[in-house]
Amino acid sequence: MRFLISAGTDVGNVKSTNQDSVSVQLMEQGGRQLVFAVLCDGMGGLQKGELASASVIYAFRGWCSRRLPILLGNGLRDGDIRQDWSRVITDCNEKIKAYGAESGVRMGTTATVLLLTQDRYYVANVGDSRVYELQTQARQITRDQTVVAREIDWGLLTPEQAETDPRRSVLLQCIGASREVYAEFFFGTPLRDAVYLLCSDGFRHKITPMEMLSYLEPFRMDSPEKMGQSQQALIRMIKERNERDNITVATIRTYG
Repeated sequence: MRFLISAGTDVGNVKSTNQDSVSVQLMEQGGRQLVFAVLCDGMGGLQKGELASASVIYAFRGWCSRRLPILLGNGLRDGDIRQDWSRVITDCNEKIKAYGAESGVRMGTTATVLLLTQDRYYVANVGDSRVYELQTQARQITRDQTVVAREIDWGLLTPEQAETDPRRSVLLQCIGASREVYAEFFFGTPLRDAVYLLCSDGFRHKITPMEMLSYLEPFRMDSPEKMGQSQQALIRMIKERNERDNITVATIRTYG
């Protein structure tokens, strides 16, 4: 199986700075491709959110270059990924909190991490950025760590009510602004001829999963250029629908 990758970001209609950060890396190990992607949404209501999001991207890229080759050589295991990524997230949380305390500012960021190999995907999530699997349908892999998502689980809100609830962006935790952070992990088998999509909440508020699938239908996404064009078309649609947040998306197409 092989992969095509693309990513796009936009400051949006209102904000003067883009506090989102994204990284997508296509690699090869022993003749087999794999993809490592990280997307972070710096907290719009907090100061220096762009620094918080970029610092988490930097930490995970360091893990990818130093630690991932060792794990691949020993054979990837879910437990190793869970342990390593939890450590990276905890370290980032402590460093961002310490920097914020020294500087007299509050900072925070979500983090959504995806490692896609030939026979396994590994996902970690803190906050409300998301990972979707697009093939014949759009399936959300991650679960939002938000007040409204928790109330949906408790039966206090319907998904339809949550879409317009004023608390929909209130996070239960985020890196840099929580005393302790606990990522939620998801593992599974990747599909061939599918698109794996990471996005910030600004990307998904104004469009539906079916619109994502319509624009990023896997069999039409046969080059990074086409994926990029479809991403930009969705971003334009989102801005036309008056999204106020930064907008960021990354896509990985599986084929072969």
